[in-house]
Amino acid sequence: MALPKFSPDMPQGEMDRMAENAARASNFLKAISHEGRLMILCHLVSGEKSVTELENLLSARQAAVSQQLSRLRLEGLVTPRRDGKVIYYRLADDRPRKMLEKVYEMFCNDK
Repeated sequence: MALPKFSPDMPQGEMDRMAENAARASNFLKAISHEGRLMILCHLVSGEKSVTELENLLSARQAAVSQQLSRLRLEGLVTPRRDGKVIYYRLADDRPRKMLEKVYEMFCNDK
């Protein structure tokens, strides 16, 4: 996919739309730019996890995991599900998975 070309004669509506998209992209990137949030998303790629499972996988305290999940939920990247006293989280859509695939390709794949 080609990136758009900016020009001085671009219609104002198109510039406004680009600014809105830039704001959404910026919020998304800020949400995943924290190491803890990025690790949570990495674990959720394989499927739904409870808060306790995430605490154990991350070797982190419940308060820290909950704080990071709250930010991811606020940005619409994860969705909670309650089953009695247990809260489970899963990816809200495919955007985080696509980004993590690119991050993995760029930083983790040693080929």
